[in-house]
Amino acid sequence: MIDTIVFDVGETLTRDDRYWASWADWLDVPRHTLSALVGAVVARDLDNAEALRLLRPGINIDAEYAAREAVGLGEQLGETDLYDDVRPALSALRERGVSVVVAGNQTTRVGELLRSLELPADLVITSGELGVAKPDPRFFARVIEASGSQAETTLYVGDHPQNDVHPARRAGLRTAHLRRGPWGFLWADDPEVLAAADWSIGSLTELVDIVKA
Repeated sequence: MIDTIVFDVGETLTRDDRYWASWADWLDVPRHTLSALVGAVVARDLDNAEALRLLRPGINIDAEYAAREAVGLGEQLGETDLYDDVRPALSALRERGVSVVVAGNQTTRVGELLRSLELPADLVITSGELGVAKPDPRFFARVIEASGSQAETTLYVGDHPQNDVHPARRAGLRTAHLRRGPWGFLWADDPEVLAAADWSIGSLTELVDIVKA
């Protein structure tokens, strides 16, 4: 039985288009260039921040982030950043008595922006607020604690095998790999990912039938 579903954020609930476009504009490079570099580091199984370091060797990402915030060019998140299936899926799950949690590797600021969207969720929390990020097992332990759920009846949904599927499984949660975004599509047919994930889905609305089964 699954009574709680926890959702990753980037490329699970929200598109990352605006995020990377804003970094490209800040670094004064073509958006396509940064997008291509993100794809390249993803394919090499590296942290996506490496794309920024390829453009600006030695860049202090935290300092640049703070500089952007200081001039009003920091993180933004709105309704148009959500994938179309987010609100219908989350609403349907809550109607079926499932506790809906949003928890990903985001800053405190993104946590505030997500909550301002008033998603149909029981809890919205980020790694910046928890003080620990995926794939650290403490992230999943703290999410479970904050949600009041049990690992064995909780399903974690995400697109990234190394940050979502594998560590969530090791933490004792059920897992669903979402075929969405660069990571989701790149590893959609990977044997290890297919073996680690309890379900492979192409849309969040498929979760409704999973919890009904």
